[in-house]
Amino acid sequence: MGQLFSSIRGKFQRVGNGWRETQLRKIADEAFDRIRTDSHDDRLTFQDLYIAVLYAYNDINKFLPGPHNDPPSKEKLKAMMEEYDINLDGLLDREEFAELMRKLTADTVMSVGQNILIGLVLVPTVALLAKRATEGVPVVGKVAQRTPNFVYASIVALGVVLVQKPNC
Repeated sequence: MGQLFSSIRGKFQRVGNGWRETQLRKIADEAFDRIRTDSHDDRLTFQDLYIAVLYAYNDINKFLPGPHNDPPSKEKLKAMMEEYDINLDGLLDREEFAELMRKLTADTVMSVGQNILIGLVLVPTVALLAKRATEGVPVVGKVAQRTPNFVYASIVALGVVLVQKPNC
């Protein structure tokens, strides 16, 4: 079972890597362009960077499935700006910003990818195995046999989502 899961995860990663990079670049470019339009400069100051990162995280939370992701602190962002400011001018251009965002969101995107894999592959498989296991149980088995597979899988998926959802 472990080999099967690793094989499926590998296939999803290869397909998902291109999509993930495209989405992150799109989000980074849109955030950069929003700030650049306001400041009329092709480079971001620290304040511009902070606002752009807030825009980007807002888009990430809006468009990518999974739990809410908090943006980094100003201190962490300041340190990252110093690290990714390649030409040491105290400002970030579009490419420097895109690289910073790629590094900043790597963990977020990996988490989203794992949640998608669990939701699309693992939950339905476990649901069908659970359905087969309960079919022999008196009373419950009859209900399980009459319930269509897609309904049973949906119920189990909903249960998983409710269990994973943090208490607010």
